[in-house]
Amino acid sequence: MPMLGRWRSLRPRPRKRSEYGAFLRRQLPEVLKAVTPLVALAFLLQLMLVRAPAQLFIQFLVGSVLAAAGMLLLFAGVELGILAMGRFIGAELPRKGSLKLIVAVGFAMGLATTLAEPDVLVLASQVESISNGAFRIAPLALVIAAGVGFFAALGLLRVVFGFSLRLLLAVSYALLLALTFLAPSEYIALAYDAGSVTTGVLTTPVLLAIVLGLSSVLAGRSAISDGFGLLGVGSAGAMIAVLLMGALR
Repeated sequence: MPMLGRWRSLRPRPRKRSEYGAFLRRQLPEVLKAVTPLVALAFLLQLMLVRAPAQLFIQFLVGSVLAAAGMLLLFAGVELGILAMGRFIGAELPRKGSLKLIVAVGFAMGLATTLAEPDVLVLASQVESISNGAFRIAPLALVIAAGVGFFAALGLLRVVFGFSLRLLLAVSYALLLALTFLAPSEYIALAYDAGSVTTGVLTTPVLLAIVLGLSSVLAGRSAISDGFGLLGVGSAGAMIAVLLMGALR
């Protein structure tokens, strides 16, 4: 608890309107670099091999433009909004001097962002469809999100108390391996896929921002050594939760 009484102020600087345009201009070349190889390859295959109908190829080109625009807006939203707010929340938590509050916020943010994560919802819907309703979307997504939330809270406790990430990961993955031998086979495959989809486009920036904000204001903490590792711990939590669900059934 003594670490909660020693913190540095971290107030975000309001951005000028011109900064938003400058950010979009800086990100546009990066987005084009990401999309251009795919479009060029598809164009080459269209000319030399596949000969897709013109209407389908035009749809592909339009979709590529929309995807590039979406990526640009996504990067802007993450950088200018989600990361800034997440860091501010993480930095303000020590002000309250409550360890319970830090744990509760870590769990709630891990739970909420995972429930809203598109990759998790896609996985849950596919599992429900293929299993003919044996797995339901809502309960499965809730189990995955609860696992991420619980281990996200553990990750924030690690930052506060400074205990070893190696120890936390070793215990987590030892439990994961033990449950792998106890759970039914269908839960094993599902669990390991669940671990991968939790580090998606929404969960990753939110959790990273919160833990970086928390580590940046606690005296004696390093943003590099203490601010990272939460995503790996959260992914282990999702896998453990699904395997535990299978082992208890």
